[in-house]
Amino acid sequence: MSTAGTAPPVPWPKLGRNLIAILRGVDPDAVVGIAQALVAAGIDAIEVPLNSPEPLVSIARLAAALPAHILCGAGTMTQPAEVDAVRRAGGRIVVSPNTDAAVIRRTAELGMVSMPGVFTASEAFTAIAAGASALKFFPADVLGPAGIAAIKAVLPGIPLGAVGGVTGGNLKEYAAAGATVFGIGSALFKPGMSANEIGRYAQALVRSYDSVFGRPAAARPAGL
Repeated sequence: MSTAGTAPPVPWPKLGRNLIAILRGVDPDAVVGIAQALVAAGIDAIEVPLNSPEPLVSIARLAAALPAHILCGAGTMTQPAEVDAVRRAGGRIVVSPNTDAAVIRRTAELGMVSMPGVFTASEAFTAIAAGASALKFFPADVLGPAGIAAIKAVLPGIPLGAVGGVTGGNLKEYAAAGATVFGIGSALFKPGMSANEIGRYAQALVRSYDSVFGRPAAARPAGL
């Protein structure tokens, strides 16, 4: 859905698994090793929030080091100018905590994937009209699976994400509510964790995801 003068939304990409690793606070010198561990475990999308140390440096390093099919970009995006900066760094996805039509429109204009944060039906429809690729229910643990299911009932067909308090242990509940994309932050990554430790958490998360959605045909089992 789009309105006059608004660029059409960029479709949500086909990922092996709709899991987004949120690396809030990641150090640019550690980001590539961490990302490689995540990719090896079977995660195809990585978000570096802009309130991390030198986030544009991290995004540029990820864009240069990772395979082209890996979806990398930034989170905590609140200004249209930030979208331009992330695009110059090589990012391809913009994730926001809120619904800002100007940010969403600029993301679509630059051909990037837009995933704004929503909490109400009004915010969801505003985001869709502005050109969102997917919606991010945030904080999901406050809205809960029942709240997500209730809002989903009135929405057109658009991928729905759950972010905030989502873990491998409750992923099935959010999936039953209609969420198909999951952003995982502190349950997967905290600053100071080693790449090996993060890789083990990622493998467990991938196994939980596959137990709900099935393992992608071309994917390897987690940990192999």
